[in-house]
Amino acid sequence: MEGLIDGYRRFRRARWPERRATFEALAEQGQSPRALVIACSDSRVDPTMIFDAGPGEIFVIRNVANLVPPYAPDAEPHATSAALEFAVRSLEVADVLVLGHAMCGGIRALLEGAPRAAGDFLGPWMHIADRAKQKALVCAPAEQQEVCEREAVKLSLDNLATFPWIAKRVSARQLRLHGAIFDIRTGVLSVLRTDGTFAPA
Repeated sequence: MEGLIDGYRRFRRARWPERRATFEALAEQGQSPRALVIACSDSRVDPTMIFDAGPGEIFVIRNVANLVPPYAPDAEPHATSAALEFAVRSLEVADVLVLGHAMCGGIRALLEGAPRAAGDFLGPWMHIADRAKQKALVCAPAEQQEVCEREAVKLSLDNLATFPWIAKRVSARQLRLHGAIFDIRTGVLSVLRTDGTFAPA
């Protein structure tokens, strides 16, 4: 905790004065982010840093392996779907980006099984991406992790389309869906193209 407080003090001393007007405007006017980014919880992947975004510019949903579950409204809690609904229906973002990344631990757990110490929730959550796993397992073992990471992004995009209020906005060209992979080893961002391949931005 001391490290976090030290970081806050540096922020308050050095960054707050130069961004005070931005925060005051956001407090007064509310937020209107231009995009929603669905990213992994991995501490090495920070969407605001990757996209050099300031406060209020992007709405971020983070979860293990940047997964979007299919549309399934019921009485159960759905954190990712709730945040997605808020960003799309209330904030009316114009773009949604599913941002995967290299060396994803969630994808590794999908391929190899969840660690014994993380068996309560991780395994069931990663089952969302079983279709991506099946596509990866037909590849050579050395390629399976990377293939599964990319297929999980595509699967999440497919699941986004199952939300009726997303499909309606996409059809009306009010919302655009995108996929990308960030390689933490090289800093390269590869964007999903219409032909299903990823190419450096």
